[in-house]
Formats: sequence, C-alpha cells, structure tokens
Amino acid sequence: MAARLTLTDVNLHFGGVTVLKDVGFVVEPGTILGLVGPNGAGKTSLFNCISGHYRPSSGSIRIDDAEISQTRPAGMSRHGLARTFQHPALQLESTVLDNVLLGGHSRLPGGPAEWALRLPPMVRSERALRTEALGVLDDLGLGWAAHRSADELSHGLHKGIELCRALMAKPQVLLLDEPAAGLSHGEIDDFIATIRTLKAAGEITLVIVEHHMGVISALADRVVVLDHGSKLMEGTAAEAQSDPRVIEAYLGRDGTEDAEATEGGEGIGDDVA
Repeated sequence: MAARLTLTDVNLHFGGVTVLKDVGFVVEPGTILGLVGPNGAGKTSLFNCISGHYRPSSGSIRIDDAEISQTRPAGMSRHGLARTFQHPALQLESTVLDNVLLGGHSRLPGGPAEWALRLPPMVRSERALRTEALGVLDDLGLGWAAHRSADELSHGLHKGIELCRALMAKPQVLLLDEPAAGLSHGEIDDFIATIRTLKAAGEITLVIVEHHMGVISALADRVVVLDHGSKLMEGTAAEAQSDPRVIEAYLGRDGTEDAEATEGGEGIGDDVA
C-alpha cells in the first residue's frame, strides 16, 4: 500500500556550510514527485537525508505517521522505503537473479542462526522469494537474463536490475536517483512504461531525481525545484519549465546552461521524447 512522504523544514549543515535550508513538501500516496534543479542544488543530499545516509541537522521526514529522519539506511525497509542510486551497486560476479534476491533479504523470517542451519521453514521461504524475484524480472522484461552474470549486461540493464532489486523490498515509497542517466531513447521509453505500470498498481509512492525533463514531464504529477539547497518552486512540470525563476536557475549562470541540467543533451525546456 502506497504511503505518504512528508518533509517539514529539513535543514542540513556540514560545519559552517548550509546544504539544505527549510526544505518541505508532501508526496501523496501513489503519486510521483519529480525532484529537479541545477548542479549543486541539493537533490542528492536531500535523497541521502530521506534514505538515512545523512541525518538532517533539523526538521522532520515522515512516512505516513512514522518519523524516519534518524533511521539508518539498514532500517529503512521496516518503514517501507527503498531507493536506487545513480550508479547501480551490483555484485557483478553474481547472477542477475542473485542480485535481485538481495532486495528481499530483509523479508526472510528468522535471523543468522536460522539462515545458517537452513531449516525447512527457511528453505521454503527462500524458494518462495526466488519465485517472486523471477516474477519481478519477468514483469520488467528481464526474465531472460536471470541466470546470466551481471557483468555480461549493459549499463541500461544494470539500471533495470537495480530497480527489480528495490521492488523486491516491497517498498511503499521508492526513491529513484537519475534512473534514465546513460539510457538509450528506447530504454528510456521502456523505463517510462515500467513506471507508469507501477503507478497504475497504486502500491508505491515515487520520488524521482532526473535531469531528463522529458522523463519528468511524462511521469511526474508534481515537481519540486531545488536551487542552492532551498525549494525554489513546486508545481507541474509545465509550470516548472515556464517559471522565470527556474529558467534563471538553469540558464542564468554566466549565460550558459548548467552542466548537470544538460547532461545527455537534455535541458529544462526539453519536451517529452
């Protein structure tokens, strides 16, 4: 069941440097929020705060009624949160299936002793999880690669494997960090179709950091634009693309487009591919 993600006055300081300042927004259950902004805006730092990799200096981060701002990354699955990363961290020597199974590890019953003894209930649980992982791979069009080594596959397929692994945690809130980076146009179309299918199921709330504005326009119900660690505006993707403050943030620095915003040839004004 999708959950509500609520950020209230989130601040992050490293020494005397302010990285995030009073950032707040609400992502309603089952919706998609696009988090965008120029290089250095604070997007990754905010993702790290939500996922427990950083602890905010102050403010609140809640999934439904649960405060998670002081939760470590390993404990986030208990609150229904999972994330992907810009650069997928896969075990390249392992099979695709084994990589995906790691996402469901926290759902296995018992603990290290039961896992080591491999008692019948544990074996049955592992078999059920394996069947589920194969189903997730099939759903995302990767069933054919289940028993291949991850290092045999392309960067774009690594992104798909990481998404499958995140889905195995059965998240209520899923954070996607630059999921379209490095993908071909065909792979981007497939990704958009996959996320639309996930949304239609109504079981996951998604937050996407992405520079490809075609992806954001195609998927996001709402967009939050960050600049210099603060929320610049919130609205639809069309409103963001036409907002003078957003255009200034992307284009107004030394008269050139921000390097992050134009990665892969995609800028703030690009239309849906």
